[in-house]
Amino acid sequence: MEIETLRYPIGKFIASHHYSSSEMKSAIQVISALPSKIINLTAGWEESKLNTPYRDGGWTVRQLIHHLADSHINAYTRTRLALTEENPVIKPYDEKAWAELPDGVSAPIDLSIQLLKYTHMRWVLLLNSLDSEQLQMTYFHPSHQVSVPLSEMIAQYAWHSEHHYQHMRTLAQRKGWLDA
Repeated sequence: MEIETLRYPIGKFIASHHYSSSEMKSAIQVISALPSKIINLTAGWEESKLNTPYRDGGWTVRQLIHHLADSHINAYTRTRLALTEENPVIKPYDEKAWAELPDGVSAPIDLSIQLLKYTHMRWVLLLNSLDSEQLQMTYFHPSHQVSVPLSEMIAQYAWHSEHHYQHMRTLAQRKGWLDA
């Protein structure tokens, strides 16, 4: 399998200038489903599987799951900031450095699965309550020097959810773990 396909199994995220109500509902559903999909995919996986990188030079399944929790907790916080402040400047973080911290490398995945599960419950509840005006509220990302509307962030995190889930699923397919 070529490296670009392994890195981006569903392609790169491409932002739209407009998201319909049905696109937002679909994106929120993808976000909502992520914890269950991870639980179902990785149930019973032994340590050796969790410590397998999804590609050469890539993160392990364990690091992917911890990264998803880290990233989505930040996204939930950014959502709340955008809804309560005028175009707040968010705090970027070094996701690669976070993935290499001791808990990212060795903590049990259930800790981050539970964080994802409960963060997503709150986040999805909030996202489903937003009206079209609120979906246009923004935060400012200083690394990219751009204001991001919540509608775009929701679409991006739906992509992010599926992107990393497919990293794990593709690995499991390549290794024959789904048949076992």
